Amino acid sequence: MCGKPTARPGRGRPPVYCSRSCQARAYRRRRQPLPAPGSPPAPRPTDVRARQRRRIAEAVWRIAAEQGLDAASMRRIAAEARVSLRVVQYHFDSKHALMVDALRLLHEENERLAQGRIPYDMTEPGALLRAVLDEFLPLDEQRAFALRVFTAYYARSLTDPVLAEVFLAAEQPLERLVADIIGVGEAAGSTAPGIDRVHEADLLVSGAVGLGLDVLHGRRSLADVRTVLEYHLGRIFPDAIPTSRPNPA
Repeated sequence: MCGKPTARPGRGRPPVYCSRSCQARAYRRRRQPLPAPGSPPAPRPTDVRARQRRRIAEAVWRIAAEQGLDAASMRRIAAEARVSLRVVQYHFDSKHALMVDALRLLHEENERLAQGRIPYDMTEPGALLRAVLDEFLPLDEQRAFALRVFTAYYARSLTDPVLAEVFLAAEQPLERLVADIIGVGEAAGSTAPGIDRVHEADLLVSGAVGLGLDVLHGRRSLADVRTVLEYHLGRIFPDAIPTSRPNPA
């Protein structure tokens, strides 16, 4: 039906569809009504497809944040997204493909939101670095939610190599970004002498992530975590004046 080769059975009628998702797509095409004369143009199939995939991915995020990925069966995801199981199978050939795609979408969403929050002003590398580290902390509902989802994915990635490739990028872009910001300050002469920006970046990123998890668990307050991060930032940028912040709850 879709042009892909189908397996030839030993007996009986030859298969029409190469997979259940192919059958679901054909079913949806047959049921799609023809547009009425003079009606506005329907949304492009690519737009509808992207919205549906996003809706299903958001259901995965909610289940992961509240119950962990072990609870994310295809039927549970369909119920959470308020779509039929057939719709989920139409967009994703397998549960594993859905898990991987939902993680990629979450990375893209977090990057988009972070770009809107972070003032990329390289003339003040200390303040810029502080804003970048804030993205690892559960400062609001969205960041706390994302941190819970990433924690669920991290646990699953320990036993899933394909998921680990998406979750743990080999090029370490966050550490490289932090190292580059420290390098800008180093070139301007505003960092402490003798620091290693690569090692400092590794320490800051891993430390901020761990401290953010401590806040989620209630082991530390945001004020305590901010004090720790300000200590390390002050060690790297000794002449920087700490930015005044509202006292976190």
